Amino acid sequence: MLLEPDLLNAYLESTTDQESPLLQLIHRDTYLKETMPHMLSGHYQGRVLSMLSKLIAPSTVLEIGTFTGYATLCLAEGLSAGGKIHTIDINEEQQDRVQGYFDQSPHAAQICYHIGDAAEVLPKIGGVFDLVFIDADKKRNLYYFNEVIDRVRSGGLILVDNVLWKGKIFGETPDKQTQGVMDLNRTLAADQRVEKLILPVRDGLFVLRKK
Repeated sequence: MLLEPDLLNAYLESTTDQESPLLQLIHRDTYLKETMPHMLSGHYQGRVLSMLSKLIAPSTVLEIGTFTGYATLCLAEGLSAGGKIHTIDINEEQQDRVQGYFDQSPHAAQICYHIGDAAEVLPKIGGVFDLVFIDADKKRNLYYFNEVIDRVRSGGLILVDNVLWKGKIFGETPDKQTQGVMDLNRTLAADQRVEKLILPVRDGLFVLRKK
């Protein structure tokens, strides 16, 4: 029996914890005000991110690609006492609104929101990461992975979003961007520094655990 995606997603959301009022607000605002609201992690994936974060109770989280801050707040739920999440986004036009969401969060003091090109901002953030979430410019995903792998502790997680690329990776004539996602997946699958699996959550979430 084939599962209808919309029915499956509705069932998954009905069997997990509900979004907080703040996450509901961000979800609603994103669909009202953004031209590409599908970039939002959303309810079910947000609970997946929260669960993974809570399982390792990270002291330091790095997120590359903030968008409207939904995933940031989900990841922040698992932070250890005194922990920090550094989130980087290049879109300064969203900065005031997203910062406003963060200010309403119980984790506000733990969120360091950076505006700028991640390739330039990342070297300015010191320390070792327990969890990294890569959800930005897909063309540079492998670059980001290579930049952070040596800064992730043993047992730490690297999460890479959109690795199923709306199913285009199964097409016979992939375009350039799809080929880039396929090359990334193949490279990560062969990397012996990490244990790995893809969760078929929304558009595909690559979960990599550093050995």
